[in-house]
Amino acid sequence: MVDTLAPAVSVMKIGAEDDVAVALQPLEAGADVLVDGQPVRLRDAIPAGHKFAVREVEQGAPVRRYRAPIGLATRAIAVGEHVHTHNVRTALSGEQAYAFDGAREEVRASASPRTFQGYVRADGSVGTRNELWILPTVGCVGRLGERLAAKANLLDAPGVDGVHAFNHPFGCSQLGADLDGTAAVIASLALNPNAGGVLLLGLGCESNQLEQLLQRIPEDRRDRLRVLRAQSAGDEFAAGQELVAELMALMAQDRREDVPLAKLRLGVKCGGSDAMSGLTANPLIGLMADAVTQAGGAAILTEIPEIFGAENLLLERATSRDVFDRLSTLVNSFKRYFLDHGEPVSENPSPGNIAGGITTLEEKSLGAVQKGGLAPVRDVIGYGERISLDASLGGLTVLEAPGNDAVSTTALAAAGATITLFSTGRGTPLGSPVPTVKIASNHALAERKAGWIDFDAGLVLELGMEGAAEELLTRILAIASGEPARNESNDERAIGIWKRGVTL
Repeated sequence: MVDTLAPAVSVMKIGAEDDVAVALQPLEAGADVLVDGQPVRLRDAIPAGHKFAVREVEQGAPVRRYRAPIGLATRAIAVGEHVHTHNVRTALSGEQAYAFDGAREEVRASASPRTFQGYVRADGSVGTRNELWILPTVGCVGRLGERLAAKANLLDAPGVDGVHAFNHPFGCSQLGADLDGTAAVIASLALNPNAGGVLLLGLGCESNQLEQLLQRIPEDRRDRLRVLRAQSAGDEFAAGQELVAELMALMAQDRREDVPLAKLRLGVKCGGSDAMSGLTANPLIGLMADAVTQAGGAAILTEIPEIFGAENLLLERATSRDVFDRLSTLVNSFKRYFLDHGEPVSENPSPGNIAGGITTLEEKSLGAVQKGGLAPVRDVIGYGERISLDASLGGLTVLEAPGNDAVSTTALAAAGATITLFSTGRGTPLGSPVPTVKIASNHALAERKAGWIDFDAGLVLELGMEGAAEELLTRILAIASGEPARNESNDERAIGIWKRGVTL
């Protein structure tokens, strides 16, 4: 709810049980604001996006926001006092035991009248783009791929939305699970419906051998796939040009057609969050996830370290004991990953998050999981794996990946996302292989970085959540139908591969 004592002073509070409210703009010490219809006098100046206490909190007691604890008070906190890192600490420590209370009932998909113009692939999947992707197996040929893409983009190629090379430094001097993760991500990217053609570009002597990589790609998906080993070609650039031209000729036959909302594969992500992200942008993205999954489509949530402290909100939506067990195991294994490297599980939020008003990882997580909406959690998949959904049932898939923006957006594209919604309160130009729709949590960012931002979620405060959701869905469907997202207009496209193991 939003309360104002004067037009220039406004605050927001989520639940009646919350101990704090959030300033929607800078507030001066001594100002009186209305919260739940009652005046609160501010003891401190409160920066925009930061919290202040609306009731007294004893030392050691939980501090509640989003109707849940975001940490513990390190000293007594008075009404009207600034609430942040100076008087609240995390309550997170390590692994937990989780109790299964029963499966969430699956929801039968209901047809939506909303549609978009997409590219229908032979396997029934639908892309939002018809692009040629050049995927190097190893960093040694990354620049070769970029040169081939630059040359191809100078050609007149009707029906082809662009040629893009995704350079990376991995694929050699890696071992075991680390090498397997690199190969899995590259193979899964090759299967993304947005790639109407794929050139797998190898060197020849790398650890990530093309023969093994090809085994990860089904035979019936190889008609739009070409392979080049640079060491085996007399003139690797000329050979690459021939293969690119061959793929582009095939892709020129593809056309957009009207498809239902259920065909959208939606990745959800946040980066550079502030305290408003959990009030405007993230719940708005959650409504988009609900709209797509209720229609029978797929939504994918990742950034596992950024659900620590809020995982029960997802666990209680698991559709089976198996899904519950796999999700709880994934959360605990990620916590163990931190602990085994001598790091606390609460080593988050980032300095930018803290400056924006987020105090603890619990607070960040409670705001972040709202991106998954209220959809049933139907599956849990590992890093580099791809989503699989029954055509008659929509739902949320939880994907193993860290919070790092480049790594997690790449993992979403590899999992099958054809468009990713990316909320931000601080701003970032980063883009992934698929349209990466930036949703600002506040007006100021949307105005200051109009070249980065696709949608202003600050509209929630003016239009309400439902009104802003209708506008955002319209924008998403326009982008899915071919309108460029800001990251595409700015040529901000890159991949990040999760490096976990030994480098030889």
